[in-house]
Amino acid sequence: MQCAAERLAEVALRIFMAAGSARAEAAKVAQRLVDANLTGHDSHGVIRIPQYVDMVQTGALLPNQVVKLLAETDAVSLLDGQYGYGQIVGEQAVDAAIAKARQHGIGMASLRHAGHLGRIGDWAEHAAAAGMTSLHFVNVVGIPARVVPHGGLDPRGTTNPIAIGMPTPAGPPVILDFATSAVAEGKVRLARNKGTFLPHDCLIGADGQPTTDPATLYADPPARMLPLGGAVSGHKGGALWLMCDLLAGAFAGGCTRPPEDPLRQGSNMLSIVIAPACFAEPDGIGAEVQRYVDFVRSARPRDPEKPVMVPGEPEQRGRTERLAKGVTVDPETWSQIMAAATRVGLASEPLEQLVH
Repeated sequence: MQCAAERLAEVALRIFMAAGSARAEAAKVAQRLVDANLTGHDSHGVIRIPQYVDMVQTGALLPNQVVKLLAETDAVSLLDGQYGYGQIVGEQAVDAAIAKARQHGIGMASLRHAGHLGRIGDWAEHAAAAGMTSLHFVNVVGIPARVVPHGGLDPRGTTNPIAIGMPTPAGPPVILDFATSAVAEGKVRLARNKGTFLPHDCLIGADGQPTTDPATLYADPPARMLPLGGAVSGHKGGALWLMCDLLAGAFAGGCTRPPEDPLRQGSNMLSIVIAPACFAEPDGIGAEVQRYVDFVRSARPRDPEKPVMVPGEPEQRGRTERLAKGVTVDPETWSQIMAAATRVGLASEPLEQLVH
């Protein structure tokens, strides 16, 4: 079904408030999930509502938390998210790095013990809106290991996303945002809900044989996710995947994955924020970025119907289209959202009426 973005955000807000969040927190988490849908990242959108409700009800996620400052220097903040919503404590961590970058040219924030951090490109966009270049590395502990190292059969970690953002003077920022696995776990979950298959070279079964069936990732024994690049070129993606885990987990103190993973579920993120003004005249850097972005876009496309785009541009176009046409929510995902609403004491009928 098609849902207007603001109505879908209202549904999410009501559910999160019923689950224990103050209105301001519920509104921000809801809006960031819907923003993920608007940018085409349905894997990080409202499909996550049932997951978050489950985490709150089991105590893995705690509403109404703020980051706790553990230590700092002029340029570095070490922060504990206290298992709060990632959309809340993640923003606070990036804001801390932005503040230090404004003062010292570069700022770093290392965040441990956060809830699911949502679409990591959010944080690169958030920094770019403040005129900053930024890099963000994320890992997760306390959940099943799903990704195998290149050439391996045994899973050793999670999807370890990375985001990099650069502002431009004459348009939207350039935003790189992807999992360092061949496919994000949320996209596997979404494909399962829709009853569709995955591209080749994303999953292997427990026996090591390729599979395109998303349900196998949640079977017993579960399938495994390949690193970015798949079975052939995964040595590059696998190396990036490993370094992302080390940067996020080791620097945050929230851990990389131990051999026996008894840890409470939590995300760790290392954010590095750079103030362009400290490296050259801001207009000079901006002009150079814009010149090269325009030059890249000017390349002749192989398919005349598909122009060359830079990172972040598909998301910008998706937002424009979905704001006009609405967000598509598949029946299974909507059913799961309504079940989550019921678990926090809300009747589903008023929510159904809200989006129709």
